[in-house]
Amino acid sequence: MTPKQAEVVVVGAGPVGLAVAVGLRLHGRDVVVVDQQAEGANTSRACVIHPRTLEVLEQLGVTKRLVDLGLELQHFAIRADDRLLVPVGFADLPTEYPFVTMIPQPVTEQVLLERLEELGGAVLRPYAATGLAQTADGAEVTLDNGDVITARYVVAADGMNSTIRELAGLRMPGNTLQISCSLVDVRVDGGLPVDEVALYFASAGLLVVAPLPDGSFRLVAEVPDAPEHPDLAYAQRLLADRGPRKSHPEVTEVVWGSRFRIHERVADSYRAGRVLLAGDAAHTHSPAGGQGMNLGLRDAVTLADALSQALNGAEAGLDAYAENSREEAVRVIGLAHRLTRLANVPHAIRPVRNAVLGLIGRVSKTQNGLAKQLAGFPER
Repeated sequence: MTPKQAEVVVVGAGPVGLAVAVGLRLHGRDVVVVDQQAEGANTSRACVIHPRTLEVLEQLGVTKRLVDLGLELQHFAIRADDRLLVPVGFADLPTEYPFVTMIPQPVTEQVLLERLEELGGAVLRPYAATGLAQTADGAEVTLDNGDVITARYVVAADGMNSTIRELAGLRMPGNTLQISCSLVDVRVDGGLPVDEVALYFASAGLLVVAPLPDGSFRLVAEVPDAPEHPDLAYAQRLLADRGPRKSHPEVTEVVWGSRFRIHERVADSYRAGRVLLAGDAAHTHSPAGGQGMNLGLRDAVTLADALSQALNGAEAGLDAYAENSREEAVRVIGLAHRLTRLANVPHAIRPVRNAVLGLIGRVSKTQNGLAKQLAGFPER
């Protein structure tokens, strides 16, 4: 049965929406989470959690569980064939978590859902939000079954094509890059490094290779026309054309595959009255550097704290969230944009690019600076 009212309605039960709800429940708040899917997504999209995000998630009590279920990696590298251009290490970072955690998004969602349920919360499925009306002291969310939930605040965590954002009149301008991307999870018979995330800057184009906890590898490639369902032969060609040459990795299985285009967008504002944006509803960008879900999860924890304060009558935190989180999104989008552009320079100058990277990549300042940017704390 759909509740008639709550202090906060969160629309969207991906990692960001669940994290907002967990944060609110920890503050003892009455929160309702609705999602249009009948069950949580069982395909993997985001697959990395960075050090700063692990620090922030301590507040929700899920960091240890995520680290235990994930794969710890202390190395990131930009390569060209078998040449190491820019080595990046996380081991010396000023944090209790000097590593990235490789963990598929569905596992992250499940950990957050279990934490929410531990705290007495739940997700209402399958309900799509179709209407929104704001008043001076609250908002009403109409669901596709006709039910209406009254709340003091509404969080739009319903993705890039957010219905709540549109109903609230918030714009998210930006660009869709003319770059098609292929995502393939594969199993291989040796030949790929298991201790690093590697960006291969090949003449044929970019290839990201990342090991996952179950022994498979995530391949992400920017290609002229990505297939909807990549097969084993396609994945093998990606590795042969763009990956390491001497080790000859052999693809034995395609676990899952998909395709997408790169959008670089950020909302003009994260707040419209009683409506707050978080995650992909507020910002979206290239997957280069694996920053998207991390940025959204940090949004979520900050927003949950600000909403709890607002429910006590102190709304200044909501405006601070809207301003500061947007500034952080602009920084992250800039980093992802630079990595994407660097990977997609014209073919004729790619050898020059690689030669230059090989030189500057030897400088410790370059390595440490990139490590901190990727980790989420460039200022430390």
